Amino acid sequence: MGPTWLWLLGAEILASVHGDTSPGPPQAPSSPLSEPAPAYHRVTPTITSFALRLYRQLVAGAPGNVFFSPVSVSTTLALLSLGVPADTSAQILEGLGFNLTETPQTSIHQGFQSLLRTLDLPSSKLELKVGNSLFLDKRLKPRQRFLDDVRELYGALAFSANFTDSTTTRRHINDYVRKQTYGQVADCLQEFSEDTLVVLLNYIFFKAKWKHPFHRYQTQKQESFFVNERTPLRTPLMHQKEMHRFLYDPEMACTILQIEYSGNALALLVLPDPGKMEQVEATLQPETLRKWGQLLQPSPSLSDSLSSLLDLHLPRFSISGTYNLEEILSHIGLTDIFKLEADLSGVAGQPNITISRVSHKAAMGMNERGTKAGAASGLLSQPQALNATSAPQAHFNRPFLVLLWEVATHSLLFLGKVVNPAAG
Repeated sequence: MGPTWLWLLGAEILASVHGDTSPGPPQAPSSPLSEPAPAYHRVTPTITSFALRLYRQLVAGAPGNVFFSPVSVSTTLALLSLGVPADTSAQILEGLGFNLTETPQTSIHQGFQSLLRTLDLPSSKLELKVGNSLFLDKRLKPRQRFLDDVRELYGALAFSANFTDSTTTRRHINDYVRKQTYGQVADCLQEFSEDTLVVLLNYIFFKAKWKHPFHRYQTQKQESFFVNERTPLRTPLMHQKEMHRFLYDPEMACTILQIEYSGNALALLVLPDPGKMEQVEATLQPETLRKWGQLLQPSPSLSDSLSSLLDLHLPRFSISGTYNLEEILSHIGLTDIFKLEADLSGVAGQPNITISRVSHKAAMGMNERGTKAGAASGLLSQPQALNATSAPQAHFNRPFLVLLWEVATHSLLFLGKVVNPAAG
């Protein structure tokens, strides 16, 4: 049998991004002691840890923009673990960061099931859509138990495909993705061989509006964004003076700004001090994100007198990332998934169906557009440690990190670095 392609697609589209603030991973209210924690809590901290490890691998090989969806990559690999031999399955889940002694595989899959179902709940303010699909060559006879498991746990739909007619099948899959992402992601699937037997596809679509929008007339059209110390780029910088929740971390040498959307999501922007990007990237840990989230939580002890305007300058930007992850995944512990012993016999009951490629694509656009909300509803207090007496500036005119969170599940949906705002 020929090779199998495993295709991961993460499509993140921010249709209207406007500024309001609250950095760090979201801190959901604690549940009453009588109510057990939702199952997705078994997987979301691990996804965040995996995201930072994968990020460091991606930036090591890419001097420019980086952008990917940790939820998309980890979900697809977890789904894949259902179709490979036991040893490879354990390695995939351990490579993602799970301790199988503490969390059995069944609990991990139930955690992903809970996460996907929660993320997919309808919302009038936030468009968030996550899905998995299998395209199986008509020559295969897939195992019904596998199809039942992936549908129940991951909501994955299975479709029959004719990979010997690679041109038609590629067009069919691309049309499917375009439809699932409302036309925002086109021609995502690269060429594949006629020997391809399985394509495992994951897509994620995100669209949100700022809770408090920027005004387009305040955007400065030709401001300098310093790609590096010697290379200024002329680009539009959005501007607003608004009450924001933010902080400066002297140990990490960076400013952290949280911006809320009108739905149940927020953006965390991390602006390293000049020359400190590599230091921040090397030392950023899940514990750091938790610390920032706790510091940026609203506190009854903070009075309105501590509130302060932030003079915010943020580039309009469009970035994307397309990655073949085979070599990168082997560097973070997933060494066997491309070997013959890791065949997908659990999918079709046939040996020697191996994985030849793991690809991922993600795109993001951020701009001024969005719904307008009352000024009072967007007033947020600063942390007490800021001690600002006048409107401080947050000038995002050099490379910065962007993290997009879904608040209810504490899910890190997207992670990226903006080096060139116009490269996407």
